[in-house]
Amino acid sequence: MNPNSNRKLTPNAQKLRKEMTKEERRLWYDFLKNLPVNINRQKVFGQYILDFYCAKAKIAIELDGSQHYEEEGMEADKKRDLYLKEHGIKVLRYSNYEVNQKFEAVCEDIRVKLIEGGALE
Repeated sequence: MNPNSNRKLTPNAQKLRKEMTKEERRLWYDFLKNLPVNINRQKVFGQYILDFYCAKAKIAIELDGSQHYEEEGMEADKKRDLYLKEHGIKVLRYSNYEVNQKFEAVCEDIRVKLIEGGALE
């Protein structure tokens, strides 16, 4: 059994896949899904569910809504990012605003990071 999987979170991850936010849907259907590398949506990793995850590059892509900019959300994200970093995972964070207003720049940044991580050429 994978020590980073958590069967208790699987039903919630499946629900989140079906109920993606508008920004998650846009990033998935208009960019990530078409890349020539495997990207998982709502991937369970330990006690967390990652918005998107590329195992080949060990990169998590997180889209942050307004709750992530409140004190409690920022503290939770810091704890989560530290946990993922300890497991060799780089976290890329983009605000919903960036996805909505700077979509091409977000996609290009992700593409560059995936190249640097060895997932794309």
